[in-house]
Amino acid sequence: MHAPERPPARAPPPARIWWSNGIFFVGTHLAAVVAVFLRPPSEVPWQTLLFMVVLWQAASMGITVGYHRLYSHRAFRAAWPVRMAVALLGASAFQGSIKVRSLRHRLHHRFTDDPTHDPYAATKGLLWSHVGWIFYKSRYERLESIDQDDLEGDIVVRMQHKYYIPLALMMGFGLPIIAGSLWNDPMGSFVYAGLVARLLIWHCTFLVNSLAHWDGLQPYSDDNTSKSNLVLALLTCGEGNHNFHSFPHDFRSGPSPLDWDPSKWAIILLRSLGLASGLRRARMEEIRAAREYMLRKKITHIHVHADGTHDLYMSGSEEEDDAWGGPVWTVAELAAHAQEQGRCILLLDGYAVDASEYLAEHPGGALLLRRYAIGARTSKDGADADATSTGKAVRDANWAFHGGINKHSQAAQRRMRQLRVARVQ
Repeated sequence: MHAPERPPARAPPPARIWWSNGIFFVGTHLAAVVAVFLRPPSEVPWQTLLFMVVLWQAASMGITVGYHRLYSHRAFRAAWPVRMAVALLGASAFQGSIKVRSLRHRLHHRFTDDPTHDPYAATKGLLWSHVGWIFYKSRYERLESIDQDDLEGDIVVRMQHKYYIPLALMMGFGLPIIAGSLWNDPMGSFVYAGLVARLLIWHCTFLVNSLAHWDGLQPYSDDNTSKSNLVLALLTCGEGNHNFHSFPHDFRSGPSPLDWDPSKWAIILLRSLGLASGLRRARMEEIRAAREYMLRKKITHIHVHADGTHDLYMSGSEEEDDAWGGPVWTVAELAAHAQEQGRCILLLDGYAVDASEYLAEHPGGALLLRRYAIGARTSKDGADADATSTGKAVRDANWAFHGGINKHSQAAQRRMRQLRVARVQ
């Protein structure tokens, strides 16, 4: 009933330098510095500087509301005018197409901090997670395991991906020139609303990959390096409460109405206009449990330093296992229940976990859970297929859940235990 031991992982080939990407990135910085020196802010109209801020924030919204919460995490659904708007605004940020960036971001969440599979792994250093990854054509061998059916099925995503370069050039550099002509400053607008605004949107976004994994608070989880930082929230339309990403499917960046989160407010406004629906939220009991877990851990840390003890908290799984009072199934009963129409039952840690009602909530998509459910015949995970096929009538999902496919947080492990329906003999 257990998956076979995986063969030793092969070392990935060395990444090649991405010359075109690096030259464009460095060249934009140099051009902006020289242009600002030749034409300082004091010599341009106030309309130009205001337009720079407007385009910076608009591009940021395209990334946070569109690329991140709508497409990467499927935290809500949006009407086609909204999808077109975020496709154009996101293209102006020069951070890749929706498809490319969403897949890379999903990979980042599945393998957070993994120096091999996380594209922006903070464990490789602050410089790497901020801009270092931009200069290399890294091969992401696990990328084919990421669900992309929703992206492929969206015509806006397909069209933006196909015409990404002309859209980015037009929105990022052409629009500032055209708009600047309205107040007789096309060149100044190109410098500030074009070049300088690109630097602002780049580095504010990249700070989420670097600073938000380097400095800040961890009120919800310390399973990875993500942290919450108010200053960063102010610069990124609310993305600074990064530790709340323990609940990646939530359309908010925090549960409190006082959290600085313009992206959340924009999504709520879109819903009130009938342009957004299906806003997803983490359950409050899960949020409270996460905060209580971290509080107990903090208290334990204080006592460890005070008197050397370290037994004030446990993860809870051992106690719950020993206290199990539910039904006990045989393997045959497990298989029989799994054959019920539409049920998605997983075998995890010796328990039957009924994930049928959780399919719509799962951050990795319903298809991923289905692949590891009882009765699934094959895996579509490419390199990971050897770890999911046991050649037996019943297989477990331990390998996938405990690090093979994703490093699940304490919140995810608690949710898994809540979905248990039987212990399996």
